[in-house]
Amino acid sequence: MTLKRIHSWLPFLQRVCTHSCLRAALTPCRPLNTPQHAAAVSSLQSRGFALSARSFKSTDDLTGGQQHSGSSVEDDEGEDFMEDAEVEELFQQQVATGIMGHHRVFIVHPDVKWGSRKQYLTTAELMMAEAVGLVNTLDNWRVMDKIILSTKSPGKKKIFGKGNFQSLTEKIRQTAGITAVFVNVERLSPLSERELEEAWAVKVFDRYSVVLHIFRCNARTKEAKLQISLAEIPLLRSRLKNEIANLDQQGGGSRYIGGSGETLMEVQQRLLKEREMKICSALEKLRKKRHLLRSQRKHKEFPIVSVLGYTNCGKTTLIKALTGDSRLQPKNQLFATLDVTVHAGQLPSHMTVLYVDTIGFLSELPYELINSFSATLEDIKHSDLLIHVRDISHPETVNQKVNVLNVLKKLEIPDRLMSSMIEVHNKMDLVDNYQSAEPNTLPISALEERGLGELKKAVEKEIINSTGKQILNLKVDLSTAQLSWLYKEATVQDVQVNADEGSAVVKVIISSAAYGRYKKVFTGR
Repeated sequence: MTLKRIHSWLPFLQRVCTHSCLRAALTPCRPLNTPQHAAAVSSLQSRGFALSARSFKSTDDLTGGQQHSGSSVEDDEGEDFMEDAEVEELFQQQVATGIMGHHRVFIVHPDVKWGSRKQYLTTAELMMAEAVGLVNTLDNWRVMDKIILSTKSPGKKKIFGKGNFQSLTEKIRQTAGITAVFVNVERLSPLSERELEEAWAVKVFDRYSVVLHIFRCNARTKEAKLQISLAEIPLLRSRLKNEIANLDQQGGGSRYIGGSGETLMEVQQRLLKEREMKICSALEKLRKKRHLLRSQRKHKEFPIVSVLGYTNCGKTTLIKALTGDSRLQPKNQLFATLDVTVHAGQLPSHMTVLYVDTIGFLSELPYELINSFSATLEDIKHSDLLIHVRDISHPETVNQKVNVLNVLKKLEIPDRLMSSMIEVHNKMDLVDNYQSAEPNTLPISALEERGLGELKKAVEKEIINSTGKQILNLKVDLSTAQLSWLYKEATVQDVQVNADEGSAVVKVIISSAAYGRYKKVFTGR
């Protein structure tokens, strides 16, 4: 059974490998001492290491070629990414975890009573409710039963003490029709996962694998698919250790195969590393593209406002209300937004700003998962202003705030952005007579478009401070191109015309750089 599972991974891994990196593995194998290894080698030669008829571009192809600062993003698309078919092939090569398809799920939440893993800002019941929400986000998954079980030692292989574990096992086995158990912890070790699956005879998932599966189901763009493929690497690597450990118990997965003297474990680890390097190379190209996009926005002097918050807090609804962008279709589900999207909106002064819709945050997400989406989250660091949206109607709103701030800390967001960040209390329409008890916060209802005027004024004030823009009254000659230039390069707030003189006093919001260009063009200074 172990060999069969390992073999099922090989086509998934070998496609990213070139002819040269597989040559050693294809060399006829040396005689082995056990029937298990003889069968394994035969199967590896006939199934696992058969070369794919279609291979990816080499890593050199992905890293080669410099972008020119004046080139368009569309023209560089082919250089910045793998081809569509390549990304799709990579994305469709599923991690062999049994997570795909329909599942009838039993949820187990370990309630840690004390120690470093105890949650102080929430309750076991609220964390269970979030776990149920994660499962219900998936179309083909259904919660069959759930249980909160106390534990003093969550670090143990079986998480619970002997008595609790035995009663839990009996309950799971007596629950008809379940196909998986969702243990509501950040990550299960490979050893724990193996022990639990053997005890319960069904697939066992943790938060990492469930959230990653939700990401996979919602992924639409090449960028999201590449980042998900990267996030699957740690999952695959730990599972590989698990399977090789099983093989070792059968007779020694550490025996050498191939003419290169590599063990089965070493071959598969090498293939995984090559897959990881290929994805990272493509994502590095993505970073360069994002840098180009940011440079173009900065050149046009559009202030950038990143809207962030806990998943399903109403970010997309807020941006739709601020911009009137009818293309935005908010969804009442977790992680509906995976790709960064940019939407233009106007402030009371008629200044145009770009609102960036970001991926939602979640509690107890492993750093590897956050890190895989660093190319997307990097946009937050380069913003002129952050808006932190909170669902004030949620019973865990305080805990959600703490989790968002922890993620921002891990992302090393600059102090200037953290200190100027605007905190918005959304969904006030769901709370009777809501009054914020926290200073420097703005209560709004994005759905009912209440409180948006005050929010726009606050955004305008912070943008002027953070971008170094100036509010000036400039006298212009109406017989020249001064007024049309200002309309194009600055934000014109008011025009007072003096018809007798053929002049006007123009109130503008203008950047220092644009004002310097204005003086050079029209005053010669």
